Amino acid sequence: MHIHSSIAEMRAALTNRGRIVLVPTMGNLHAGHIALMTSARSHGDTVLATIFVNRLQFGPNDDFDRYPRTFQADCDQLAAAGVDLLFAPTEADLYPEPQQYHVDPPEIAHQLDGEFRPGHFRGVATVVLKLFNITQPQVALFGKKDYQQLMVLRHMTRQMALPIDILGGETVRADDGLALSSRNAYLSSAERAEAPRLHRVLNQVSAAVRAGEREFARLEREAASELDQHGWKTDYVAVRRQADLQRPQPREEHALVVLAASRLGSARLIDNVEIDAVGSR
Repeated sequence: MHIHSSIAEMRAALTNRGRIVLVPTMGNLHAGHIALMTSARSHGDTVLATIFVNRLQFGPNDDFDRYPRTFQADCDQLAAAGVDLLFAPTEADLYPEPQQYHVDPPEIAHQLDGEFRPGHFRGVATVVLKLFNITQPQVALFGKKDYQQLMVLRHMTRQMALPIDILGGETVRADDGLALSSRNAYLSSAERAEAPRLHRVLNQVSAAVRAGEREFARLEREAASELDQHGWKTDYVAVRRQADLQRPQPREEHALVVLAASRLGSARLIDNVEIDAVGSR
């Protein structure tokens, strides 16, 4: 695996590489990331990973300074997974001057996670567009655990007329159902034992919707209440349409998704469960 930090070197290394598949990450890799790398191999000729902890997507109360950085271990995992190239720029490489031009996503990016992390998706969209411009991939993979991020980036790519296929990788989970995340490292042993409740609660909501329940607001309140009764501090539980993350409308058939973000101790965990197309009653 060849590692590059400068933009010029990265562009030169991509010459005559065929169909490029990009997998952006912030490092501190786990099995979910590696599953994306493995999947990427089937979509092109060259698998390109990136590692960059992007300051622009962290708010003033977020965990930028303490976000886990495990570069050498990450490189070992990527090489073992057969990744061809790694782009690992420093802040000076990617932002040689203050970033004054930004991508401003539409209103949906200010709801759900965007409501509780103002400016987050602006920072995500800006850095991803910059990575797209540097690496010129034909395909890019992102995990479905960050469901709203995946939707925002799909819409950005379409509206900017970028010739890139955006693919979503299925969420990889521990045996007890907890979605793998770099932030799981913040959990104490007791919190780790409690953490799978988030996925169980989302499955309960999903089962109710599949069974015909359409009082979405009540389901959301009850799910958030169950979490909070067990020591969580819930930002939201929401039933939304998969296509645009808008609230489901009565008497329309949609594929839905149940999303949640909740704090357990110092860890803010997110998760979601997709629901096949159902008609509202």
